[in-house]
Amino acid sequence: MIPTLLDWLLHLNTHLLAFSQHHGAWVYALLFAIIFVETGLVVVPFLPGDSLLFICGALAAGGAFPMAYVVPLLIVAAILGDAVNFAIGSRFGHRIESHHWRLPKPEHLRMTHEFFERHGGKTIFIARFVPIVRTLAPFVAGMGHMGYARFAAWNVSGAVVWVGVVTVAGYFFGNIAWVKDNFTLALLGIIVLSLLPGVFVAFRKWLAARKAQIGAEKQPKA
Repeated sequence: MIPTLLDWLLHLNTHLLAFSQHHGAWVYALLFAIIFVETGLVVVPFLPGDSLLFICGALAAGGAFPMAYVVPLLIVAAILGDAVNFAIGSRFGHRIESHHWRLPKPEHLRMTHEFFERHGGKTIFIARFVPIVRTLAPFVAGMGHMGYARFAAWNVSGAVVWVGVVTVAGYFFGNIAWVKDNFTLALLGIIVLSLLPGVFVAFRKWLAARKAQIGAEKQPKA
């Protein structure tokens, strides 16, 4: 029976370990493909980037594969993914946005535009730690004709820090007894933590709109 997507997401560690045991070195191709696709294709911002990196660190600590192979591989995948995404945004971004295709969602594009308005070029770095924005940031940077040298600097530094921090966290924390016994809860916690920046931004936006509405209601009528 083919596992459902939810089952894969919640038990990704088990499925990755099984894949590694049955297919050997092909697991590296799978890991590379997931990170590359999540960062490189604007239509799939829902892939489990943070969870996957944490699991890779945990599995490496358990001897499934060496960190010395996995970390550089995933850094390269993340850099190339963003570079491809930037090129797609530069070449086709405005055409995709003007046609109002179902993916990427307009509200997600607006959220990413707002990130750029607040943080400028370093959005490429910050976005590595924010799901959905991580996938759309290089696309929007390409649409906005951001200089490639500037983009590349943020792209490389962001990839190194993102992959390094999350995989090392998995390596050191993934094999703690409580985490191993409650790995699904740990993954859910990672997902929730990664979504908090987006929730915070949405709350600030709602709060600002609410304050503006209250201020307008208090204005004396002519």
